[in-house]
Order: sequence, then C-alpha cells, then structure tokens
Amino acid sequence: MITDKINLKVKSNKISPPPPIIKYMGSKRELLKFVIDGIRSVHNGELICDLFAGSGVIGATLKDDARIWSNDIQEYSEILSKTYLSPINQNKFQGILQQITYIAEEHVKSIKTNLSSFRFIYKSGITLSEFQELEKSQQALINHNFDGQDFHLFTKYYSGTYWSFEQCVWIDAYRKAADFYAKETIYPLIISALMHAMAYNAQSTGHFAQYRDANKASSMMDILIYRRKNIQPYFEKKFSELLNYSSIHDKEHVFTSLDYMECLEQIPDGSLVYADPPYNFVHYSRFYHAFETLVKYDYPEIAHKGRYRNERHQSPFCQSANVENAFKNLFTITSQKKLKLVLSYSNTGMINLQKVKEIAENSTNYYDIYEKEKNYTHSTMGRAKDKSRNVNEILVFVVPK
Repeated sequence: MITDKINLKVKSNKISPPPPIIKYMGSKRELLKFVIDGIRSVHNGELICDLFAGSGVIGATLKDDARIWSNDIQEYSEILSKTYLSPINQNKFQGILQQITYIAEEHVKSIKTNLSSFRFIYKSGITLSEFQELEKSQQALINHNFDGQDFHLFTKYYSGTYWSFEQCVWIDAYRKAADFYAKETIYPLIISALMHAMAYNAQSTGHFAQYRDANKASSMMDILIYRRKNIQPYFEKKFSELLNYSSIHDKEHVFTSLDYMECLEQIPDGSLVYADPPYNFVHYSRFYHAFETLVKYDYPEIAHKGRYRNERHQSPFCQSANVENAFKNLFTITSQKKLKLVLSYSNTGMINLQKVKEIAENSTNYYDIYEKEKNYTHSTMGRAKDKSRNVNEILVFVVPK
C-alpha cells in the first residue's frame, strides 16, 4: 500500500557533520539534516547500512546512533568512511606528521635527483606559447621509462594534466609515506588528507572527468593559480584536522567495497538501509578515477584525454536500459530480508518518482511506501551553462508495516 506520510517523527535533533575532505558531486552535506532526520524517523536501534556511501558523510553523522555498515564499490569511498569511523588513539600517533613529512621529503629529493634533467618552472611573465609547451613537456612523461624509481605513478601519468610535475611528485611522496603505515589505523587518514590536497590543488573543476587546456591568456592565468599551489600545506592542515576529529570507541563498524546487491545479501536481516544511488547517466568512476588510482596505486592501463582507468565500474542506476531492473532488485531484496529502506532520489533522476514507487509497490509485500521532498540548489560542479540548478531531493521510505 502506498501512503503519503509527510510528518516525520524525529528522535534526535543532533547533527554533527564530520570535517569535509573532498569536493564530491551528489554529496548530502547540504541536505544533511533532511536526510538524517528521515533516517532517524524510522530507526529503532538496528544496524544502519550506508549502501552507496560516497563521501562517507551520512555514516559519519550517524556514528553515535548505531553500528554502521559503510559500503561503496569505489575503494576510495571505503578509505573516507574508515577515516571518519575507525577507532584511533590519538596519543599513539603523537608526532606522526613530522615522520610522514620526513618520508615524503626524502622521496621528493630522490625523484628530483633521478630526474634532474627535468625542470618545469612556471616563471613570472610566462607567455601563452611558453605555458602550452611547458604543459606538453610534462604530459610527455607518460612515455618516460621510470625503471628503478619507486612510487612514480602520478609523476608519470598525470604531470601537466590535473596537476603539475611538482605537485605529482609530492602526491607520490605522500603516497609512499602512507605505505609505511598501511597496517595501522592511521593509514586512511593519511590517504584522505592526500585526497583533500589533490582536490584543492587540481586545475579541474572539483572532479577529474577532464583537465583544462590553456587556449587563451585568461584560461592560462586561471590554471596558473592552481599550478603554483603546494600540496604540502593542504595535506598537513587536513591531516591534523582529521586526527583531532578521530576518537576511540567500541562500535564495530563494517567497511566493504561491494556491488550493492552483494552488500545487501551480506548485511543482517532487519537492518536499516540508506540508499543513495546515482541519479543520472554520470558514472562516478569517471569523475573520481584519480582517487581510485591513488588508493589502488596499481599503475593501471589508462585511456582518453582524462587518463581514465580502463577498468571502471559502470553502475546500472546510470544506464537507461538497466535502471528499472536495478531498482527492482533493490526493492525485492529489501522485502525478502525484511529490511527498512530509506532511498534518496531526485526529480531529475533517470526515472521519475511515480515509476520508482510503482516498482517498489510491485516488488515488496506488507510494506508502507511514502516520500518526503525538499527543494534545494544543486551544484553541477563546473558545467558552463548551468553551474547550479533547482531540484527536488526526495526521500522514499520503504518500511515493513
């Protein structure tokens, strides 16, 4: 039976969002109270599964409410959630930033010694033609043989693209430092701080679908702002902030990087699921491939101008031919496992709300299905014609009677 419940009974008004880490398309940070109030209105102490965790902000905000199962098929998302939710004894890691800095600085010295013939300087008064040539010469490092040099992935793959050679050397250096702590609970914080530095030093628009070219003097000057930034202060400030945010706790939160159906099969029956699938044709694996490569650090095969990973996840929620079946599978397993489901969707989604509710009605037994809407301004993160748009964010509740 479909009902139209509007008034949500909220058990707590406390909203404590975690520190932001990356610029994330579709982030619920601006809608946090709306979403958290919705989840809390149907929560009765059971495990909460954040099925498409993304930036990890929902699970982090609910970390004191319940045990969280954070899932996303992208591995960088698991790192973000672990940063927010892992128990960390700050006293154990006193002075660690100095150790990380030392390891990174030693790597920078090593790679610059081994690549001493390469000098890429954005001098004062640089002309457009000089700038273009400087960018191309860095991009050509993709063909350079780095045999014998460890941790050179970003220097080889991305110099002169989203980041400069200098920035890429430091990205590789901090990634090497992170590996020294790969088995420690502090590891996700190091990677997350590095993702933050990458996001705020990149000359792209907040994601990595494509880097910008300097076709005229004005675009060159804009790109130069980012080319002259330094990775190090961004990393250090965010790492310190994340370490101060962390705490010791006894909740056994769970972290997985699974397909949504695999995750739903594994979570306990009767859990509460918050699902925030992609709303349109945009595949997050294209927009955030650089973060995935940072985490995996696997020197992948890459393609196209954006230098995307050849192996990238393609979500059925982004495909017109598969989206209805994806929702059917979601609602069917919800019913089979007696889960509670709170679904985030939009009036600009691949299919309309009425169709979503129709699929839910046909795929569940003995469930109430209702929704709540909120108008807000959504950032398109860099589109030239519509940098923001007014949309309706919709929470669809699918809960046992």
